[in-house]
Amino acid sequence: MNMLEHITISSMNLQDVQNLKEHLTEMFDDFWNYQIFFEEIVNTTSSYLVAKLDDSFPHLTEKTHIVGFAGFKPIIDEANIMNVVVRKDMRNLGIATKLLEALCKVCVEKGCTSITLEVNENNLPAIGLYKKQNFQIIGKRKKYYHGTDDAILMTKTLT
Repeated sequence: MNMLEHITISSMNLQDVQNLKEHLTEMFDDFWNYQIFFEEIVNTTSSYLVAKLDDSFPHLTEKTHIVGFAGFKPIIDEANIMNVVVRKDMRNLGIATKLLEALCKVCVEKGCTSITLEVNENNLPAIGLYKKQNFQIIGKRKKYYHGTDDAILMTKTLT
């Protein structure tokens, strides 16, 4: 059974955010607290997608069907990716790729001609994912993460 066939990508709504509230740092990463995430979702300039595993696939845990999410903010004709996050116990299964591809499609639909993001220099799996999706390294932000790790700036032209 191919798990990716049982994942749907849709626009994230407030109910999805509420479903994540108790599990955000436990099942995902400690990247934002719930309040910041909530504010980002209700921000009308941001767009977020959610990846959900359907009921026909045996879940690893029953805490939530949400297995990932991704968001961006458009700035004129450029999309700035805010995050691409997959559940800790479901990484390296192709979910981030599926989310990123869907996010790129939404960016094109919203009139964006390019996408930019920053990623921690130590997050090699994410850097590899972005390179596979034709993102190019364009620079660095020194000591961007926690005052120690550099951020790698990457961009992709959309067609």
